[in-house]
Amino acid sequence: MNPPPPLLLGAALVAVLVVLAIGILGFAKGGPWYLRHANRLMNLRVAAQALAVILLGLAIWFSRP
Repeated sequence: MNPPPPLLLGAALVAVLVVLAIGILGFAKGGPWYLRHANRLMNLRVAAQALAVILLGLAIWFSRP
């Protein structure tokens, strides 16, 4: 079995960065939009981080000799 493609891992990391940036900017601005979406953004960030960690673990696992 082959390791996950580096592009897939990179996309997962970029997704984490984008969701984190949206959350930080929304928190800085505040307002009703952030109050409505704060929990959803946090859950999405945690899911994206979990996916990135799993893909990184698989990449390390399959790259072992």
